[in-house]
Amino acid sequence: MGLGQVLAPVIDLLFPPRCPLCGAGIGSAAGLCTSCWSTLVIPGDPSCSTCSRPFGDMMPDGGTCAPCLADPPRHAGIAAATLYNDPSRKLVLAFKHGNRIALAPMMAGLMVPKLHFVDADWILVPVPLHRWRLWKRGYNQSAELARQIGRRTGARLAVDMLERRKATPSLGGLGKAARKRALSGAIAIRANRKSALAGRKVVLVDDVLTSGATTDACVSALRRAGAEKVVIACFARVLDEALDIT
Repeated sequence: MGLGQVLAPVIDLLFPPRCPLCGAGIGSAAGLCTSCWSTLVIPGDPSCSTCSRPFGDMMPDGGTCAPCLADPPRHAGIAAATLYNDPSRKLVLAFKHGNRIALAPMMAGLMVPKLHFVDADWILVPVPLHRWRLWKRGYNQSAELARQIGRRTGARLAVDMLERRKATPSLGGLGKAARKRALSGAIAIRANRKSALAGRKVVLVDDVLTSGATTDACVSALRRAGAEKVVIACFARVLDEALDIT
């Protein structure tokens, strides 16, 4: 038993844990209150066999969604813990911009059930931050999630596999072509890490998956370097149309 586990009861007594969403008292610091748990939207089946986009009752399980049919992705699936709604947004903002790194175990704990196939043969690669953003924030939130996933699955963390060579603007509001231009040459495999990818299975870890432009650039770099397959794992996935059918 580690020192943190030994001291946990004393810390909880001195500083009673609170729900990070509503502030209500809870039994463990790595969780939410019952009411707030129920506000998270967990994507389920039936879903797209390629990207796990929820179908509701519109299609049988095993089908392929229209976006994947129109533009088949290079990834081997998307494992999303939640759909992006107001509660998940608040958790992400607190984690990413509020220095609430202690949320990582809880958020990663929701991601792991979607990664039941991952074991020690897989590599965990976080979506990289540009060095100036990393310096300003002090940590890479995707790397913190990947570290927690590795502790639960035995997969090896490769925090320095990808690098963001240039700072990119916010991609919100940009069209597909504009996003592609903004990310052109921005993400690459570190030169001394390329040999580690040949024939390997990779989980690309991110906190939020929005348009997919950044993760697509990461997947392309990983596949070009020889990765056999790349699965994208995220805490929250932006699929507004799926919120009404899930």
